[in-house]
Amino acid sequence: MAKFAAAGKRTKKKDLGMMAMSYGYVYVAQVAMSDPAQVLKAMTEAEAYHGPSLIIAYAPCINHGIKMNQAQLEIARAVEAGYWQTYRFNPTAEKKFTLDSKPPKASYQDFIKGENRYASLLRQFPDIAPELFAEAQKDAEDRLASYQRLAAE
Repeated sequence: MAKFAAAGKRTKKKDLGMMAMSYGYVYVAQVAMSDPAQVLKAMTEAEAYHGPSLIIAYAPCINHGIKMNQAQLEIARAVEAGYWQTYRFNPTAEKKFTLDSKPPKASYQDFIKGENRYASLLRQFPDIAPELFAEAQKDAEDRLASYQRLAAE
């Protein structure tokens, strides 16, 4: 739930990283500051890459309902729940795609219900929110499966 989707978003989340990877010549990394080594590796690779580079980082904000001194914890929770996957795509590497995230080990539903945008949707639209939450989780699982397929190539 956001100002532009006050009754909940009915479409899949866009995958900016996959869009950029589809060009075939863009270095792309999706990172989480809760794993500084992965962020540093992505930045180093992006810097060394001779072409356009895109680094996408998960960045919670106060509107998510967290205390900003807990941002690193919230980022780690997003990764552990499978809400945010981390990876690197280097068009010049022998193995182009590397999935850095581990398989989810926390509840996706518990994670999203802990954020204001989802909790608000549940309070205001209790009849449709569970369905939207299930769809969001399925979309995240599908996205992870596609990343796992890329990593196996």
